Amino acid sequence: MQVIPDLKSKVSFEDFKKEVLSDYQLAVRSRECSLLGRREVLTGKAKFGIFGDGKEVPQLAMAKAFKKGDFRSGYYRDQTFMMAIGALTMEQFFAGLYANINLDQEPMSAGRQMGGHFTTHSLDDSGNWKDLTKQYNSSADISPTAGQMPRLLGLAQASKIYRNVKGIDATNFSENGNEVAWGTIGNASTSEGLFFETINAAGVLQVPMVVSVWDDEYGISVHARHQTTKENISEILKGFQRDDQNKGYEILRVKGWDYANLIETYQEASAIAREEHVPVLIHVSELTQPQGHSTSGSHERYKDRARLEWESENDCNLKMREWIIESNIATNEDLTGFERTIKREVREAKKNAWIKFLKPIQREQQELIALLENVAQSSINKVFIAKIKTDIEKIDEPTRRDLLSNARKVLRYTLGEDSKEKDQLSDWITNIFKNVQPHFSSHLYSQTSKSSTLIKEVKPTYDNDAAQVDGRIILRDNFDAIFNNYPEALIFGEDTGNIGDVNQGLEGLQEKYGELRVADTGIREATIAGQGIGMAMRGLRPIAEIQYLDYILYALQIISDDLATLHYRTKGKQKAPLILRTRGHRLEGIWHSGSQMGGVLNLVRGVNVLVPRNMIKAAGFYNTLLLGDDPAIVVECLNGYRLKEKMPNNLSAIKTPIGVVETVKEGTDITLVSYGSTLRIIQEVAMELLAVGIDAEVIDVQSLLPFDINHDIVKSVAKTNRLMVIDEDVPGGASAYILNEILNTQNGYQYLDGQPKTLTAKAHRPAYGNDGDYFSKPSAEDIFEAVYGVMHELSPIDFPKLR
Repeated sequence: MQVIPDLKSKVSFEDFKKEVLSDYQLAVRSRECSLLGRREVLTGKAKFGIFGDGKEVPQLAMAKAFKKGDFRSGYYRDQTFMMAIGALTMEQFFAGLYANINLDQEPMSAGRQMGGHFTTHSLDDSGNWKDLTKQYNSSADISPTAGQMPRLLGLAQASKIYRNVKGIDATNFSENGNEVAWGTIGNASTSEGLFFETINAAGVLQVPMVVSVWDDEYGISVHARHQTTKENISEILKGFQRDDQNKGYEILRVKGWDYANLIETYQEASAIAREEHVPVLIHVSELTQPQGHSTSGSHERYKDRARLEWESENDCNLKMREWIIESNIATNEDLTGFERTIKREVREAKKNAWIKFLKPIQREQQELIALLENVAQSSINKVFIAKIKTDIEKIDEPTRRDLLSNARKVLRYTLGEDSKEKDQLSDWITNIFKNVQPHFSSHLYSQTSKSSTLIKEVKPTYDNDAAQVDGRIILRDNFDAIFNNYPEALIFGEDTGNIGDVNQGLEGLQEKYGELRVADTGIREATIAGQGIGMAMRGLRPIAEIQYLDYILYALQIISDDLATLHYRTKGKQKAPLILRTRGHRLEGIWHSGSQMGGVLNLVRGVNVLVPRNMIKAAGFYNTLLLGDDPAIVVECLNGYRLKEKMPNNLSAIKTPIGVVETVKEGTDITLVSYGSTLRIIQEVAMELLAVGIDAEVIDVQSLLPFDINHDIVKSVAKTNRLMVIDEDVPGGASAYILNEILNTQNGYQYLDGQPKTLTAKAHRPAYGNDGDYFSKPSAEDIFEAVYGVMHELSPIDFPKLR
């Protein structure tokens, strides 16, 4: 484990030499891992490789300025940094390359992400927070370029909140907001909009964030002249430089091979960000990428001879080596000795990682061979089974795919046979799936006692003379109680603060709780989501407001690739219980339709998607979520803020259960399933249907993800034998998802007397105006006639044709 020194204290020349040589050895160790890692991919032992070679020396400098409690949100080449803070061993590096599913051996993601994607563990095995102030922290990396930037903003903002908001229990999370969030990004990825959005937002917010741009002049094969104006990111960001009159950034520049200046630069950046809460950008130039972008191709294809020669001469490890010799810190012979030893160490680490990866699979291989021998002896197809057994015996380095694929084929040769040996093989296959599948599929959602689905329902209660109030008042008073009861809770978004959101659901709360807890933001949805993710990862309970559901498309990549996968890709070792508040349903116009639920559902698995039909239900969802640790999107009904609801006498205690449907009207003839504002229309239509002799059962889904975990809808279908899903999304959107859950997951097909129906909006986005809505989305008349049509098919005499 690398020891990060206190460089502010005076050290002897001998101690200095020791530190420099330790750093050099670590740089060489990391480089050898990259070189050997590439060979492992080319030999087929690993699927893909992307490495940190060429970036070793600046990462050493960054590690020296990085303190316990700090967070990294980085680029998938930061292996040297992770080694320097003691969070990645050589064996673990190779375990990640091999996709080892053992979390102890591959703590970055237990094989769920390719190598080069790093993390540290924020949670214990029970899902409780560890003391993040006592460890070096890295948020879990993602591959989408610049996708790490929005989260970085939130990680930095958490320090500002902890320093300036009183009353929060910061135990485990912060020491007076002194923590810095460190971001790393490749120079080409600064072309992404997420980079610029984050840079701007951090400058406005003035948060302790240090961004390192690793500049090797290329983005895969594309030169910087095609990427960046003036081919220089710090040059075009000069307008962000702070001065005596204006807040902004401190922008620092340093050569990536200059060890001494790198250390000084990173110490300066750390002090500015940590003490002043000013964001810093460090442009680290003249870096190289010795093996090209990845194992998918060679950089000789796109770099000319002059560039390749320059990279060979200016490699940061080589330049550090030359500096060490010139400074009389060590001789060439000394360094050569270190390098030879390190090569052996890396080879040994690689060998050990491969043995540990392969050993349990080889054990299963031997189990299968014995089983197949027995099955062959008892089967009339002995010859064919013996051939498969022999093929398996010949595999020196098997995968579980090899074993299971062949074992399942053997079962085909035993069709119609009944033997103990066949049963044993079948049981073995079943047990392998039972034991191994969770290593690939667990922790999409919380599996702890804090799971949001475990929070029990608390229904609203009312006084006899309960007042009828606007729905927005229900929300406002509930948010008031939340901010009073949860000092760590805060909300932010466009128009959220000063005016109390566009629908006045936060009226007066900024004045009461301050501008940091009820805050306005710029028009920048991706970084609004990112603020929430980062702050939630540091123990706060943020509510990030996206003004309308349509606008969530701007943030969907971040929600999908980062938030939705965080718990999964760390196998339960990090979480971000962010609440995303938005509003939608029954809106008008292409850009304000609020109906694109199918797209959302298919992209945010790992996030709860909640669709309350009124504001009491919405308030209950917020109260439930704050007791759990799953992230969620709550879609409030835009046309419900001015509708009257009775004010409960237990408002802050209400809990709307997650994953539970509600039967809002019982009936016997047909089951109608919907959610949100459309559900209210269906309730009205259900009363009209009674007049023509149709008794419909109406079910409010309430929660789309997760969906009806108690399988209550199928119980209704078993009673009515007919089903219609009504939705304002496009055909094949949320209605198809709901229908699949009922028919296939709940096996509702077996109870149907006729074709299950869906009634959806038209395939286009809704047109503007009342008529646009009427001709685009299911109207009350559409619903009435569709239900009536089902009953007409059943009994034309009792229900004569309507039109």
